[in-house]
Amino acid sequence: MSGLAFTHAPPAARPLRFLLAAPAWGVVAGLMLALDPHALAGRWSPSTIALVHVLTLGVLGNAMLGSLLQFLPVAASTPVRGARWLPLAHAALNLGLVLFVLAFHGLHALLLPAALLLAAALALVLVPPLPDLFRRGPQRLLRAGIGAALVALAATALLGVVAAGLLRGHGALPLDQVVDAHAMSGGGWVLGLLAAVGSVTVPMFHGTPQLAPRVQRAWTLAAVALPVAAATARLCGAPAAVVALALALQAGAFACAVLWLQWHAPHRRNPGLVRFWAVGCIALLLAALAACATVAGVPGLEPATATLLAGVLALGIGVPLLATGMLLEIVAFIAWVDLRGRCPRGMRIPAVGRLQPEQAKRRALLAHLFAAVLLGLAVPVQALAVPAGIALAGAHALSLASLLRCLWRARDFLRHPQAWRQLPVAGDVGAAGRP
Repeated sequence: MSGLAFTHAPPAARPLRFLLAAPAWGVVAGLMLALDPHALAGRWSPSTIALVHVLTLGVLGNAMLGSLLQFLPVAASTPVRGARWLPLAHAALNLGLVLFVLAFHGLHALLLPAALLLAAALALVLVPPLPDLFRRGPQRLLRAGIGAALVALAATALLGVVAAGLLRGHGALPLDQVVDAHAMSGGGWVLGLLAAVGSVTVPMFHGTPQLAPRVQRAWTLAAVALPVAAATARLCGAPAAVVALALALQAGAFACAVLWLQWHAPHRRNPGLVRFWAVGCIALLLAALAACATVAGVPGLEPATATLLAGVLALGIGVPLLATGMLLEIVAFIAWVDLRGRCPRGMRIPAVGRLQPEQAKRRALLAHLFAAVLLGLAVPVQALAVPAGIALAGAHALSLASLLRCLWRARDFLRHPQAWRQLPVAGDVGAAGRP
């Protein structure tokens, strides 16, 4: 893992508080679906809106922000400024989401305060690193991609506050246009950050070829231009199909790129992570096709059902699989880096694969695949929504247990290093200090 600045790694608790909250919210999402099957009733259902935001803010938001806090100083040569505010940001993000869910389950007066609290929480995380991300220096392309994703997140938060205000009767903008622009900006944030961070982590952890700089530059430009153009066009009155096609194009291009890289990987490694991302990208590709079919008006295909299926494939299955695979890897990596800093120089410490075994990843993947099948079937067969919710909650609970066991193994090594002396040489930490 040459090129990573391990000495700049933040204290483990800083990213972990976000990362561990992500699967906890996944459990909540599953329970919400199990207790209220109408959460798959349609786009404008209050239960659906609440569930979507639990997935996007609770699961994906915590996972991506936590990963970013680890990635910026270690891999992107970007310090995390304002670190003292991060515990407050974490608390505000998760409290704001609780209030948001309550607002869509009857306590409507909480909607605008929840939206403002969520926006403030995101601002505490995204604003401090922006000046450093756009400065001149090494890894400028990588930092520009992350910076563009954070700008998209800022636009998403702003449009979310506007939409909340419209729902509470403040303003006269068309709500559907604002919500579509909000969704487009959110898609730009998620896919933009995954692509930027993936330009480093996919070759490193998947063993794939490195993308050429011109390809990364083209993607970064497209990841900025496409969401801005589609969101602006929708706000100006363009049909909703513009946003659907733009999201489908961005998601499909990202999924195809990752699958192509994995197919041509010269050095295959981390099979559990690779499978998580492969299945997640297949789900994203299917979501893009479902969105295109909706716009094209395929005969015999109910538009509302196809739209809901695209959303379930993307937000309920595809991106959460990418996030979960990343979580299982990055938490083990954080634990390894923390051990590396705590143990005396030259002391052999467990490899990342010992802290988070492949068997644990396989179990988590099988649980998520089972939940994914039920979620997909629950769109046309609503009676399957309850077992799908239970399976989803169970899959995220299993992922959370795997993360906690990984951290327990690292702590156990610190307490009883003599019990870990029989370590394999291959993949262990030697003089070079690599996992």
